Amino acid sequence: MTTITNSIAATAQSAQGSSSASSGSDTASQIARVTQQIKTLTQKAKDIANGSGEAEEKLKQQEMIQAQIKMLQAQLAQLQRKQAEEAQQKQAQNTVKAEGVNSPSAAHQVDIYI
Repeated sequence: MTTITNSIAATAQSAQGSSSASSGSDTASQIARVTQQIKTLTQKAKDIANGSGEAEEKLKQQEMIQAQIKMLQAQLAQLQRKQAEEAQQKQAQNTVKAEGVNSPSAAHQVDIYI
């Protein structure tokens, strides 16, 4: 059981380390990385449930993994919000106000009398 516990601890450290070290990379790759970590931890939880050992020890390990998954899900939600904000800012920058002869302004008004 110590092997599984050590493996869980190593996964948690790599999950935290990679998320903080990757702050310089783009948001999409961070989202992919966190999603992969969630999948890995979910598989480990399934393996522990199907593995041999004491029920109490397996339960503790699964609870630890669930806590890590919740942390990663919160991080994933934060990254998705950040990605949405970046996309919104990019769209706002790309939106160009139409300028030209036909643009209405105080200086370019046409008075129509009937």
